[in-house]
Amino acid sequence: MEVVLFQQPRAEFFECRLQNGAHKFVADHTPKKLTVRKDRRSLEVTFVDNAAFEYSAEMLRVMSPSAEVKGHSPDQRKTVGGKRNVEIMKMEPVGNYAVRITFDDMHSTGIYSWVLFRELGENHAEKWQAYLDELAEKGLSRDP
Repeated sequence: MEVVLFQQPRAEFFECRLQNGAHKFVADHTPKKLTVRKDRRSLEVTFVDNAAFEYSAEMLRVMSPSAEVKGHSPDQRKTVGGKRNVEIMKMEPVGNYAVRITFDDMHSTGIYSWVLFRELGENHAEKWQAYLDELAEKGLSRDP
């Protein structure tokens, strides 16, 4: 499976006021291309500002924004182990702001917004290490 979704390549910028009172113009978080790799174990997202990030299917599955994983409050969040070999089966657009990913373990309730993809990409190392630390703390494994 190659390119799953194209968005119009447009760079929309909006002004943000930083805490120090300065102004910064930032690119819209809209991707222009989403590509699922042939082995179905990773997804590459390229944004309109040409920033590109690759996400393993495992990372997307264990960090799903679904209520099943995140819960309805921080203390309800679950640490999901055993997903090292999970694959992406299907992706469906959700409006103009997100996609729903179906994994081969049949999890399909997470809606992955463009903002979430950007956040996961920009903070990949920290988020992944925090996940690995949580697994170790709870005696869980990435292996099925």
